[in-house]
Amino acid sequence: MIPWPNEIDERLAGFNLAVPPNGYAWWYIDALSDDGREGLTIIAFIGSVFSPYYAFARRGGLTDPLNHCALNVALYRDNGNRWTMTERARGRVARTVNALLIGPSDLSWDGTALTININEVSAPIPGRIKGRVRVFPAAITKQAFVLNAEGNHRWWPIAPCARVEVEMEQPSLRWQGEGYLDSNAGDAPIETGFRDWEWSRGALRDGAAILYEAERRDGSRFDLAATFDAQGNMQPFERPALAKLARSGWRVDRNARSENGAHVVKTLEDAPFYARSVVATTLLGEKVTLMHESLSLDRFKLPVVQAMLPFRMPRRR
Repeated sequence: MIPWPNEIDERLAGFNLAVPPNGYAWWYIDALSDDGREGLTIIAFIGSVFSPYYAFARRGGLTDPLNHCALNVALYRDNGNRWTMTERARGRVARTVNALLIGPSDLSWDGTALTININEVSAPIPGRIKGRVRVFPAAITKQAFVLNAEGNHRWWPIAPCARVEVEMEQPSLRWQGEGYLDSNAGDAPIETGFRDWEWSRGALRDGAAILYEAERRDGSRFDLAATFDAQGNMQPFERPALAKLARSGWRVDRNARSENGAHVVKTLEDAPFYARSVVATTLLGEKVTLMHESLSLDRFKLPVVQAMLPFRMPRRR
């Protein structure tokens, strides 16, 4: 466990951090509404790790990650989800230490809140997604993690405890809830470092719990179970037993740690190589609702999967 990149501070390590050729960086937000009926995820990518265009370009050699940037927004609702992930080239990207612009959308940090102004079009069925999301971290953590022996994949759980405010014009939405903010960065394509992983986080009475379990390409593992309090202090805990969950519609394996069984409440994303779910479990004596993801990078690499991706990930030059 080391600080990353060199010093972690309250500027979120800088949106202008260096991203080498074939590398990546992303900033991830998720949230569930207080009434449990709404949810969202937002991911800002430099060097979009799941982009078929970036993967194809890398076959020709070293590739500029700034030519493959995207803002992924997913809104989860009982009356219909919305999803967008349009890739932009370097000419539509601008960044400073505290701000990142990708096409018509942007993120900015003012020392108190991360504000995301969204102005995107969904795919494959076009529809406007426009509005503002604000993330208020309870604290900024000082822990970051190197995920493999080579040190070329890194993860920082920036704000395990946060409040999120959602004000969307299109579709018309307004809600608040508990949320989460982190960042990942790497100096090589993510599929070269890992076979698969399962990650989840959930709010506790006095903080949040994070579980991260990944199998590296060399067969070794990165496994973490930790709680974070409202001040950002981390405390590892012993992982409870693994509970087998129902496979996704695309037959992606899903598992969760639990002291008393676990089950999928709702599948939010169901893709050939990825599933995002709401999972009910028990951790540290508490009933916990997890935002949970399962990722198969072996599946992601398959040519047939790569051929499917442009239908949901258009590219604008």
